[in-house]
Amino acid sequence: MRKSTRTLLAATLALGVAAGPALTPAFAAPGPAAAASQAPRTTSPDLSAVIAGLPRADATAALVRVGGTEGSWQGSSGVHDLETNAPADPAARFRAGSVTKVFTAATVLRLVAEGRIDLDRTARSYLPDLIPGRYATVTVRQLLNHTHGIPAADFEGESVEEWYANRFRVHSPEAMVRSATAKPREFRPGTRQHYLNIGYTVAGLIVERVTGASYESQVERLVLRPLGLRDTYLPGTAAEMTGPYNHGYQTMRLDDGTTGLRDVSVWGTTDGWAAGDLVSTTADLERFTRELFAGRVVRGPLLEEMFTLPRVPDVKTGAPAAYSAGLSMKRLGGREVWGKTGGRWGYNAAVASTRDGARTLVYSVNSTDAKGQDMNPTALGLMVAAYGLPD
Repeated sequence: MRKSTRTLLAATLALGVAAGPALTPAFAAPGPAAAASQAPRTTSPDLSAVIAGLPRADATAALVRVGGTEGSWQGSSGVHDLETNAPADPAARFRAGSVTKVFTAATVLRLVAEGRIDLDRTARSYLPDLIPGRYATVTVRQLLNHTHGIPAADFEGESVEEWYANRFRVHSPEAMVRSATAKPREFRPGTRQHYLNIGYTVAGLIVERVTGASYESQVERLVLRPLGLRDTYLPGTAAEMTGPYNHGYQTMRLDDGTTGLRDVSVWGTTDGWAAGDLVSTTADLERFTRELFAGRVVRGPLLEEMFTLPRVPDVKTGAPAAYSAGLSMKRLGGREVWGKTGGRWGYNAAVASTRDGARTLVYSVNSTDAKGQDMNPTALGLMVAAYGLPD
């Protein structure tokens, strides 16, 4: 696929920051490429072909699960690490990046159901000591659907090499919110949409304020433990993942001045926190996606918040808003696909599903440029093999 075509598709397909889905509708006979993690009921040669031949320039490994009433398929490809070239572990943990936002939104909505948070109350009413007057009208709902108008926080570094040098720096959520809210608002709240992490950082702090407990403990109580997601956790200040994981690599300038791959598996995620620090597995994310879309995580009318797009334009493109509370929607292969992508250095991840759960997709791609301008080619190919091209 030529780069210009890939760039256009990536812009169209993105279900969140860093990567997104698109794919072919039919599941047929197995293809030759990827190793199946267990005997599948049905397989797609298109999905197998997409992850065949790893490692290659754009990715060192990929783990994929497709499920739903239309059939299921599981595959893995690539290596555990470039030193041993051992096969990638299909059960390995990985950094899920902004897929975290789906868990945060679900946690907030569960607290709404408990009567502890009101979507129409202002963030300042919960955090009067942190949210200044210029953001006095921003509501909890606007935090979740990116219509709040709060700009991004400032971070150190302008290149991947500088960010790598600061990879162990610990960022407090309060400091990130102060950095962001010290600036003028980007737009009047509720009139535009701008996808940023900061709304979810504020939402995580509201969770802590109303419960008197840590954000992490509330995600555990309300989402992880009820669903039995034993391989999913929020790492806090820990820079290294626990349990087995396939190593992630990033193309960057090395110490000798050459450009090559550096192992970036150990990297702190406090800059993401409630917006992007989740560690999980494809099995856990598949279960979470299935249960969420079936209404067994967020229940009743509150679930509709996750499938309702605000009627405002995107602040950059002017296109209709694409983000709801936690999710995003694109029309692929003639139907609506809802989901979320995420990227941390060395890792791209995604969850996606049709609204009826007929087809779900979960992947982890060990991308060598997980935060690049273009969608990772392997991730892009997985989306075009599962659902079809954009309408």
